[in-house]
Amino acid sequence: MTKLDPEIREAINGRHGEAERAGTRKCLMNRRQFLLTGGIATTVIMVSVPGMPEAQTPAAISTYPRKFIAKLSELETDRPMDFEYPDEGPYAESILVKLGREAGGGLGPDRDVVAFNYTCTHQGGSLYGTYQADDKALGPCPLHLTTFDLTRHGIFISGQAYQSLPQVLLELDGDDIFAVGMFGLIYGRFDNLMA
Repeated sequence: MTKLDPEIREAINGRHGEAERAGTRKCLMNRRQFLLTGGIATTVIMVSVPGMPEAQTPAAISTYPRKFIAKLSELETDRPMDFEYPDEGPYAESILVKLGREAGGGLGPDRDVVAFNYTCTHQGGSLYGTYQADDKALGPCPLHLTTFDLTRHGIFISGQAYQSLPQVLLELDGDDIFAVGMFGLIYGRFDNLMA
């Protein structure tokens, strides 16, 4: 049997051989060191190995329909208009409103015309008929009282929701307002274009 260098023996068995005397061996690496070393090794192998196949996941492109909604000249401040978008399936009910003050994603000369999906992002409660002209808000939701700010891309003001309302993207062509896409996922759908 060969004799080990005292420093190596100390590294394996602990200081002064207490682990050796107890009949146990000290682990050379703690959990944090193990995870760090494993992560670094995996990264080095994945990045530096030439010829390693790269992920070939194609990008998914959504093509939303372009749908006429209203004429800009016919809109009145704080008089919402209802429509369905991006289809006529479940949870497609939406609101178009001229807020009378600039809003995120707003359209028109005053950048105050916006559109949002009517379905609360928390548990799918309908926000139909809950527009608050004084606050430029939608809600409270009848289920858990969530309210959304329409001037700030539909961000929630209060309540249980943790996601903003999906905003309908608008396009102005002369005096015609068209819905052309969605910003955010509609409640109850895994894809906004599922219908």
